[in-house]
Amino acid sequence: MRDRKGKQGNKAQETRRRIIEAAGALFVEQGYGATKLQEIADRAGVAVQTIYFVFRNKPSLLKELVDVAIAGDDEPVPTMDRPWFAEVMNAPTAESALAALTAGTRGTLERVAALTEMVRAAAATNPEIRELWPDQMDPRYTVISTAAKALTKKPGADPAITADEAADIIYAVLSPELFLLLTRDRAWPPAKWEQWACRTLSSQLSVDNGL
Repeated sequence: MRDRKGKQGNKAQETRRRIIEAAGALFVEQGYGATKLQEIADRAGVAVQTIYFVFRNKPSLLKELVDVAIAGDDEPVPTMDRPWFAEVMNAPTAESALAALTAGTRGTLERVAALTEMVRAAAATNPEIRELWPDQMDPRYTVISTAAKALTKKPGADPAITADEAADIIYAVLSPELFLLLTRDRAWPPAKWEQWACRTLSSQLSVDNGL
């Protein structure tokens, strides 16, 4: 009985994953408004009723898609409790903290940057999307601000830069918009973006910026 339940659980997780992957691809390719649930079901290889059963409706599916993309999985673990963020906080110097932050952010942006652009466009014409993320401080800024407060106290940080200034600089350099501009529009490999972003932040925030 236990093996049967385990197999059923694995099958349900796999179905959920296929639906999320199909939705992500179609939303980016066609836009949120133009994508029908039937198209998502067809690409995922499931009945459209399955999507309604698992996610209830299209906005809820989008919310789940974005949450999974940000985290990298469907585990209920906040970004600031993730191992890569712990590396940022525990790094011995400002330089190593910036390197860990840039690397971790690259992984997130590779999954979520195009989705962020799509969600912004969808929210402009769909009130239901705006309701998914009510007006509040950008969670990305919250994460970056926490990292900035830690790294500005580490050896090698420029004492003339406040934590708030550091957060603003990091927020701009590691933005989804700039990531897409360079990796998609200018065809930079993500590794090149990571190296550039780390050097740029180091030149702005570190006393010893010889990365």
